[in-house]
Amino acid sequence: MAYCILQIALDTPLDSVFDYRWACEPGSEPAVGQLALVNFGRREAVGVIVAVKQETDVPLDKLKDALAVRSQLPPLSSKWLALARFAADYYHRPLGEVAMPGLPKNLRLSTTVALDRALKKLAKLEDAHDPSPAAMPVLNPAQQQAADAIGQAQGFTPLLLYGVTGSGKTEVYLQACAQVLARDEAAQILILVPEINLTPQLEANIRARFPGVMLATLHSSLSEGERMLHWLAAHQGRARIVLGTRLAILSSLPHLKLIVIDEEHDPSYKQQEGLRYSARDLAVWRAHQLRIPIVLGSATPSLESWHHAQTGRYRKLELRERAVRDAVLPRVKLVDMEKDKPKEGLTSHLIAALRHRMERGEQSLLFLNRRGYAPVLSCDACGWISNCTRCTAFMVLHRPEHRLRCHHCSLELRIPHSCPTCGNIDLQPLGRGTQRVEEGLQLLFPEARVLRIDADSTRRKGSAQAAFDTVHRGDVDILIGTQMVAKGHDFKNLTLVGVLNPDTALFSQDYRASERLFAQLMQVAGRAGRAGLESEVLIQSRYCQHPLYNAVMRHDYDRFAGSLLEERHQAALPPYMYQALLRAEAPELATAIAFLEQARDAVTSDAVVLNDPIPMTMTRVHNVDRAQLLVESNSRPALQAFLTVWVDALRAMKSRVRWSLEVDPLDI
Repeated sequence: MAYCILQIALDTPLDSVFDYRWACEPGSEPAVGQLALVNFGRREAVGVIVAVKQETDVPLDKLKDALAVRSQLPPLSSKWLALARFAADYYHRPLGEVAMPGLPKNLRLSTTVALDRALKKLAKLEDAHDPSPAAMPVLNPAQQQAADAIGQAQGFTPLLLYGVTGSGKTEVYLQACAQVLARDEAAQILILVPEINLTPQLEANIRARFPGVMLATLHSSLSEGERMLHWLAAHQGRARIVLGTRLAILSSLPHLKLIVIDEEHDPSYKQQEGLRYSARDLAVWRAHQLRIPIVLGSATPSLESWHHAQTGRYRKLELRERAVRDAVLPRVKLVDMEKDKPKEGLTSHLIAALRHRMERGEQSLLFLNRRGYAPVLSCDACGWISNCTRCTAFMVLHRPEHRLRCHHCSLELRIPHSCPTCGNIDLQPLGRGTQRVEEGLQLLFPEARVLRIDADSTRRKGSAQAAFDTVHRGDVDILIGTQMVAKGHDFKNLTLVGVLNPDTALFSQDYRASERLFAQLMQVAGRAGRAGLESEVLIQSRYCQHPLYNAVMRHDYDRFAGSLLEERHQAALPPYMYQALLRAEAPELATAIAFLEQARDAVTSDAVVLNDPIPMTMTRVHNVDRAQLLVESNSRPALQAFLTVWVDALRAMKSRVRWSLEVDPLDI
């Protein structure tokens, strides 16, 4: 019997592919891109075939036979494998750690029961390939120009769609998609959104607009069976529109012709665990690889994308006016908390505005990006505060659940009856979270219909969408929410936005904090007045003269972004500098610092700057101490060349310290 050698990439930290033997006649070898089941150590694992050879360097007595090849599944394309290889090389991770997690979990099982069931179910579905859209609204001239520019773009064309909130960016996407689908009967389109709770509204819009087109959704809230079915629909080319969060960028789309990244500035596009990739950046590379257009849409583009548009790398399309006739951007006012002392966290000015909206039958939104009842529980007698015993963080008071909860390690404790240090029974909450604001509103407006939307109130599957549906129906007078409500939602009757406690971001050690705060304020302000009603935004602050707030009042992103870019250039920060961050974790901080010092001296290069190791801002999480070392270079190729050598040296170091490397870090 003739044999061939299959080189297989497996989901393992080992930076190599593995050779297995497979019995086959010449000419009938498995295809590159097919999945195979193999024995790996003491377990069975599924990997992807990346090469088929006739020879191997592995001694024959150590060569194992592959157990099975998933022949019922079309192989992953060479371009998909190239995408996985690029991500592995750029982020310096093993190929298998990139390729395999991008596939549905049910596809990686040792049995094919789930796969066979999904294929049968998919085969029974009727083909939905009629790209004729339902009635399309008439676009204003700026929207039409943008839609035509996207729909008619040829080759690799990165387009930055810069449109104020409410300017109709979604409608531009849909009408551009209609042009692409009509031009090519096999074309597939990938649309990415930053968060799961933004998918239902956009999904409904797409289904209403393209009732004859199969739509697949890919995000982590799907059950494994649903994700498998949708992934297969995309992989087989039957789903012509794929809507998803960041994980969808690694989906198999053999006929991809257009990529749309909505709210491209959002940090949620960056994976913060495991493979720390940027879905936005991978999307740009994928568009370049396939020579197709990509649209990056935002009212507050990231400084990297804005810089690319200013320097001509991206083509900028602008939507300066709101799409609804007579709708204007809301008036933004600052409320000085030094002069107007807050009651229950709300100034008299904001309370009066809330009452006025209720009398007119309109809705209001209070934005506070801090969940829980209060950030800290404290004792006035001895100074005790509710520190987490496992992290350098406070335990947040969740009063309705009668719990203290750490938002970093998930430790939960009952609220103590008295101070653990001095026995004082008069423990006081410090600060306000969304739960406490909700309680205060119910005291101030007992007749109001108040709804809180945050990660605590929407834990169950479907609860977030049910809550948003309640707002859309008009069954809510005052909505309180975190960043979940700040973007993407079209609340027709919302005319007032109150922003509580935004000042903390002004004192952050993170150089991106002001960029993020400005984007957050502009996004949440954009929820008001979208249907043409007169609206306003009230920002409570103790620093009303801060230039950031003045820029928000003027809705002046252009000037604000220009000043930030000038600061970044002077300080040699991204996008004028390229960075990588080496993190180390150990039971003791000294051990992590010592490892980073050894790593700093392992490889020298004149093309990069290796800074001194320092503890991370959140030094201890879940009883593990953490430190970091920042590497910088003004040349991306030079940084990548250094990292390739450096990672090999790090892997050769004998240490029990757990370390990870992040390229283009967002949080330092």
